[in-house]
This record gives sequence, C-alpha cells and structure tokens, in this order.
Amino acid sequence: MSQLKKEEIPLPEPDDEDPRIGHLLGKKLSGNSSPRAVIVGFPSDEGVRRNGGRPGAADAPLEIRKMLYKMTPDAESGEPFKGLIEHTNDIGDVEVLDDVEADQEVLGNIVAGYLEQEVVPIIMGGGHETAFGHFLGYAKAQLETAIFNLDAHTDVRPLKNGQAHSGSPFRQAMEHESGCCSKYLVAGLQPNAVAESHLHFIDHHSGQYHFKDATNITTISGLFHAHDAGRLMVTFDMDAVDQAFAPGVSAPCGNGVQPDLWLTAAYLAGRNEKVTSFDVSEVNPKYDRDHQAARLAALTIWHFLLGLSQR
Repeated sequence: MSQLKKEEIPLPEPDDEDPRIGHLLGKKLSGNSSPRAVIVGFPSDEGVRRNGGRPGAADAPLEIRKMLYKMTPDAESGEPFKGLIEHTNDIGDVEVLDDVEADQEVLGNIVAGYLEQEVVPIIMGGGHETAFGHFLGYAKAQLETAIFNLDAHTDVRPLKNGQAHSGSPFRQAMEHESGCCSKYLVAGLQPNAVAESHLHFIDHHSGQYHFKDATNITTISGLFHAHDAGRLMVTFDMDAVDQAFAPGVSAPCGNGVQPDLWLTAAYLAGRNEKVTSFDVSEVNPKYDRDHQAARLAALTIWHFLLGLSQR
C-alpha cells in the first residue's frame, strides 16, 4: 500500500448528535479486522488527454471526498448504514505517474487484493481509464465478472498508437487475455455520441446496450441480472447525467439522465449481492459549478453505500 497517499479533509467538529461520514469512516476497524468496503481514489486524467477530452478529472477524488465526508448517515436506516461506514476504510489515492498503463496496473493490484478478501472496493476516478484499472483487479485475482456501465458513450474505442485512454476501457476488458470479462452491459448511451462500429463491436462480443431514451430503472435492473457471471463490476460515468445537474464533467451531456434515476441505480447496485465493486468517474472540478458534479458523485457513493448496508 506504499503506492497510496492520503490528504486531510476538513470536517465540522465531532458531534455525537450530528455524526458525519468523515468522522465515522473506519471507526470500528482494528488492526486485525477486515473492512466490509474500501474507498480509493484514482486521480488520473492522462487517458482523457489521450482521448482528446478536457483534462481536470485528476482533481475529482479530493473534491468528492470533501462532499462525502460532510454527509450524515441515512437517518431512516439507522444502525445498518452507520455500521457499514464504521467498517469502511478510506485507503487514500493511488499515487499516479501519468503513465496510464502503469497506473492502471497499480489500481488493479489494489482492487485484486480486496476482491480476494471479499471486500467491496469503491473507486473514485479520474477519467474513465479508471474502469480498465478497476477491471484489472478481477483479471489479477482470476475472477470472472460481467461489467455494467452507465454512460453516454460505449467506451469501446480502439487504442491510440497502441496506448490506452479514457475511451477504450471496455474494449480492453473484452479483449483481455485473461478472459475474465464475461459480458459487457451499457445503458444511457447518447445516439449523437456513439459510432455504429462500436455497437457492432458490442454485438460481436454478445454484449447488450440501451440508449438514453430506453434507459429507465426497469432496463437498468434488467441489465444488472442479464448475465450468468457470479460477479458484476459496476462503473458510473458522470457524463451520462444531464449537464444541468453535472456541468463539471469531462464531456458534458445536454440531454442526459436525471439525478433521480442515476441515484436509484446506484442504490440498486449497492443492494445487488452480485455487485462486488463500484466506481464513479469523469467528474471534472475545473468546470464544475458550485460543486454540483462533485456533490452528485458523493451522493452516488452515498446511495451505493446505503444499498450495500441493506444486503
């Protein structure tokens, strides 16, 4: 874990009558106990640069933490949510070198170690190159998984000059020599942002996709179960959300999904016992407005944790 770093996050004074997630994280973990979940940041946007996007997502993990740490446990669920947070460890951020492939390897090693312990990793990107590093955890642990992606784009573009980027993670996963990606499932796609050849690629690999107009809680729930794998890796790309609610992303979407659908999907992912890891990517604080995207990303993790606490 020497390749991780942690920063202090400012918090209100501790108050037993008004607890905050930042004060509760890891509170019940001792030196010998295993967490139920871990939070790790992947502050990389070199893959976005390679893909011709606007950089800035490297700053996202810190900004998301600032929003998440100030939130309270769910007032209605009580002890189950609080107990999960007390057994969740924030292990810090990967110390990226802006070498996408090397950084993804480091993230994969970290994720693999927790998957082998049946601990749920929650990863904060970073650009969507985060997702391939996330997947490498399964490959390194030799665990078969399906992948669900909520995204405006398919992200199955070919490599550029042999290099990975933020638009290539799921092509890389489907073609990976380990064979650990059993199926690719994606929803929220924008017709103006998807090439026909990318749909053919998904079809060729027996994947499934839904465009934004066909993306609702029923189709998302269906995709969560549209696979035979015993595991499901889930990745949420913030550029799927309507720009009115998430202006600070790498590739803004003028007609994206609404926050209620997005957050409900995160909650259902947390509830689903087959979901063994989760990431949220592409928040770009450089272009955010009043921390809207960072706050929504933190709420996304909050809803995932709520679902996880109810398993």
